[in-house]
Amino acid sequence: MSDAVKVGFVPLSVAPRGILVVFCDEGLKFGAATRKALGSAADLVGKAAATSRFKGKSGSMLDILAPQGLKVSRLLVIGVGKVSSLKSSDYLKFGGAAASKLAPGSNAMTIIAELPDEAIKTEQAVAVASGVRLRAYRFDRYKTKKKDDEQGVLRADVAVADVAGARKAFGPAGHVVDGVIMARDLVNEPPNVLHPPEFARRATQLRKLGVHVEVLDVRAMTRLGMGALLGVAQGSAHPGRTVIMRWNGGKRGETPIAFVGKGVCFDTGGISIKPAGSMEDMKGDMGGAACVVGLMHALAARKARVNAVGAIGLVENMPDGNAQRPGDIVTSMSGQTIEIINTDAEGRLVLADLLWYVAKKIKPKCMIDLATLTGAIMVALGTEHAGIFSNNEELADRLTQAGLETGERVWRLPLGPEYDKLIDSQFADMKNTGGRHGGSITAAQFLQRFVDDTPWAHIDIAGTAMGAPKSDINQSWGSGYGVRLLDRLVADHYEKK
Repeated sequence: MSDAVKVGFVPLSVAPRGILVVFCDEGLKFGAATRKALGSAADLVGKAAATSRFKGKSGSMLDILAPQGLKVSRLLVIGVGKVSSLKSSDYLKFGGAAASKLAPGSNAMTIIAELPDEAIKTEQAVAVASGVRLRAYRFDRYKTKKKDDEQGVLRADVAVADVAGARKAFGPAGHVVDGVIMARDLVNEPPNVLHPPEFARRATQLRKLGVHVEVLDVRAMTRLGMGALLGVAQGSAHPGRTVIMRWNGGKRGETPIAFVGKGVCFDTGGISIKPAGSMEDMKGDMGGAACVVGLMHALAARKARVNAVGAIGLVENMPDGNAQRPGDIVTSMSGQTIEIINTDAEGRLVLADLLWYVAKKIKPKCMIDLATLTGAIMVALGTEHAGIFSNNEELADRLTQAGLETGERVWRLPLGPEYDKLIDSQFADMKNTGGRHGGSITAAQFLQRFVDDTPWAHIDIAGTAMGAPKSDINQSWGSGYGVRLLDRLVADHYEKK
């Protein structure tokens, strides 16, 4: 995994080094430890704030180079706004804001985790540390020419009131960050490197954490009748794979929860080929599978007390002479037949067989699929929310709440028989696209035909998993979206306390 910064915890009384980061509210007030660390430089902050009209609003920053009276190279004052209005996800952003100044060449930072009235609580300090790691991430393994000052690993120390408590709490939180970074790495990899067999091989590395990993090859999938998934894969020189990952951290025999990921390692559109512009971005069409692998890493590494299954379908959608054609009819694992109207509506074909496999062979409490499924979801929601569809009110509500708590927000869209009839086919049981209108909804209606009575939610992450706008905690093209969202869902509702 690509990790550009090492984060540690030190006492509030530690002498700062490198870049000093402190927090203030809208009244430009500091905590006691911060005032002590600033010393005479507190007057300098006041003057600089007046000059730059810095008022301590949430997320604003006052950056002072070579501050007089301090033995640090830089002083960064981050405004938190009104302390009473702070949310848990804000602390993650504050850590990210601090890390934005931790550049190669200034390889040390001290962050005083203190608000004007009190030390930041352990959970909040851990969020600050997580934000630092997430923001500092970079994917540069294929750059052969690096400057000398880019070779070293950067260091950030978070000064806290309870060092031992913060270190203990950062163990599980750090594993979740590792899962996000793993997902980002997978999405950022070039498609000539990360084809289906290689993706499957990387998923098997979870065995080191105690995850049981089973890889189904073409022969195994043929025996299972996965005609929808195999139809997508048949045009590629790289054979498809299905990977089933099981983490048994809960009670023996307890019914698991399941996560299903679309893993189209590259999507040309097949015979219904895409335009050339931005086709290179289709290396990220496996963002759902990347999230599931990152999530399974997080759950296993932090030894989550839950039984969880991750299932990913890995294919390439290529326009080979053997590729499926518009007009073909394939038979899914469920026995339902599908008329191929557009070979670029391929992700739902992959998920159809995966969902049926999970629903019938694993019989989970619930299952959640993630997929960069439709461009239509970006027309509807932009890139700030993922779209969710569900046949279960409780599951949809839990996902919505987890999104608010983590900042990986979701917005629910409707399902209904009026939309479902749009995918009826005159030649087969259904067709793989319902036309232009309501494209994200008809795609979800298609998936619902393969979940039976299992409580299920579909998350369309086309606008959030890749190429999303840069944020306080992510400057990468691949965002790792979904790992923190689903880890929170598990921790809050499915993990034994």
